[in-house]
Amino acid sequence: MSVTTPAATIAGADFSDHLDTPKLDFESPRLLQTISEQGGYAYVRMASQASTGDFRAAEAAREMAWEQLHSGPWHSVLPVWRDAYSMACLHVAKFHYGNGELKEALRVLDMGLIMGGMLLREDLDSAVEKVSAKARNLRVSEEGCGNFGKCNRRLVQEDFNKAEVFRFLPVKSLAGKNVAKRSALSLEGFMREYYLSGAPVIIGDCMTHWPAKAKWNNMEYLTRVAGDRTVPVEVGKNYLSPEWKQELITFSEFLQRIESRGCSSAVPTYLAQHPLFDQISELRKDVCIPDYCFSGGGELRSLNAWFGPAGTVTPLHHDPHHNILAQVVGKKYVRLYPASLSEELYPYTESMHSNSSQVDLDDIDERKFPKLHDLEFVDCILEEGEMLYIPPKWWHYVRSLTTSLSVSFWWSEQESSTAS
Repeated sequence: MSVTTPAATIAGADFSDHLDTPKLDFESPRLLQTISEQGGYAYVRMASQASTGDFRAAEAAREMAWEQLHSGPWHSVLPVWRDAYSMACLHVAKFHYGNGELKEALRVLDMGLIMGGMLLREDLDSAVEKVSAKARNLRVSEEGCGNFGKCNRRLVQEDFNKAEVFRFLPVKSLAGKNVAKRSALSLEGFMREYYLSGAPVIIGDCMTHWPAKAKWNNMEYLTRVAGDRTVPVEVGKNYLSPEWKQELITFSEFLQRIESRGCSSAVPTYLAQHPLFDQISELRKDVCIPDYCFSGGGELRSLNAWFGPAGTVTPLHHDPHHNILAQVVGKKYVRLYPASLSEELYPYTESMHSNSSQVDLDDIDERKFPKLHDLEFVDCILEEGEMLYIPPKWWHYVRSLTTSLSVSFWWSEQESSTAS
């Protein structure tokens, strides 16, 4: 089977070269043996044929691994099947790349990054880098060296209708105590005044050196560096809503949904708590880990993206780690309750949502949750270019007031670095 896309003939581009997979070449015998020991004989047969260039066998192997990934709860999936899925993705991507089908190759490689294991991660990353570079070169050839620079479509405009936006905030919002705000807070000051006492604080003037501050409000830039990449998104009010679901779409499609939604009542699409920067290295280069994240001598646990339109909500919940929420583009409303009020916030009893409150702050049922009425909280509008420190176990509710691009940094203290 041989298919050549129109892009393959542009500007004399040569797609005869192939994707190098040294890790796959080295690990294949051992990995296939392990899969055989788990009863995956059909997969091993298809993967062996795929290694000789049989595209149909590669797709069959990928489908077999995919079925294993969905055979039960994610935590019960044997790690070897995640590596098997990565292996099959690499075989399929090689075929697409050889035929000049760059978007298809990227889509398959992203699926390997999102759903696959870590054994072949090095090959997946290097393949993505190579395919992305080829795609960018072809795009420049097609569009005459830089149509991207001629347009500056902004995700977020300078002004927004405060009265319109604020009417969607929970009752009592911005009527009481505000989160403390400090400008260019020193690490020593942060440790002494907020970290050790476990108090939240907004820190301003600490992101001016981030490339993301200059780049991420530009649709051209985001489309150029990430448009063809596949990402997981959440669709629905929030993860506690019955209509909530997850989808896999391209980043370009995600940006289009953000633009088209505006202030409409359409169901929001949210790229939430996703390790986007492990997947798309170009965006990772645009952010810097704040020095505050090394407080306590601990380690960074996760670096996640929170991208979405106005109206996206993260319901009231708490997290186990120290958290810096950096607001790169747009504005968010954040409400926080101290950890000492956990019982009064009616957490779910089942383990899956035990860190989330049963209270919907957007529609509070005071007869069902009477303790909430008089509870004190602090809140704020987190402005573009500001960071919010959220101590461990502090309950927080977050609503995007505009299209919003945020980054969260979780870290743990040295003595708790093994916590889950």
